[in-house]
Formats: sequence, structure tokens, C-alpha cells
Amino acid sequence: MDIRCRKTTCKYNDRFTCKAKNIQVTNNVICQTFEKDENKKDVQDITKHLFEEKPEFAPQRDSKTIEIKCKANCLFNHNGACVSNGITLNSIKEKPYCVSFLKD
Repeated sequence: MDIRCRKTTCKYNDRFTCKAKNIQVTNNVICQTFEKDENKKDVQDITKHLFEEKPEFAPQRDSKTIEIKCKANCLFNHNGACVSNGITLNSIKEKPYCVSFLKD
């Protein structure tokens, strides 16, 4: 499963890949699992410029090793579980926003 996260200060972020065992997305489409790691530097997000500079991503994770719960009114929300083949969390605001969200 492709779980990309641009919130580089999160303790679960490993080279733009989420390493949390479970992810909870709120009804406001915010990743509730986010935990800021004060020891991590906020590295420049080069994933926005994929075609200009290749970012170093950590390996993708098997979908059996992660559970994504979702409360949002989203096309990929099936009885509280995300059925998307991947999600991307952005770093635009204080909390990471799920940009894979498609309103149902």
C-alpha cells in the first residue's frame, strides 16, 4: 500500500512513507495518528516536484500490515475502513490533511 506523508516532523514519517501500525482519519479529513517528533528536523518537501528532483522514498508497505480507519464522507470509506490502494497526507496546515479524499 502506498502511504505517502509530507508531514516530515511526524514520528512515524520515514522518508515520506508512514510507518504507523494504524492510521485514523477524522471526519474533517485530518490524520489523527500524527505525532510531532521534536527531535526531527522539518526537511524540505521535494515530493511536490517529482518531475524536477527525485525524492528518496522509504519502501512501500504491504496493505496487510496497516489498518486505515476513516470517519470522513469519502468515496474510499467503506464502513469506517479506507479501501483506497494508497493515500497521501499533506503538510499544508498544522495537522496533516488526507489529499486522497474524494467526497462521496
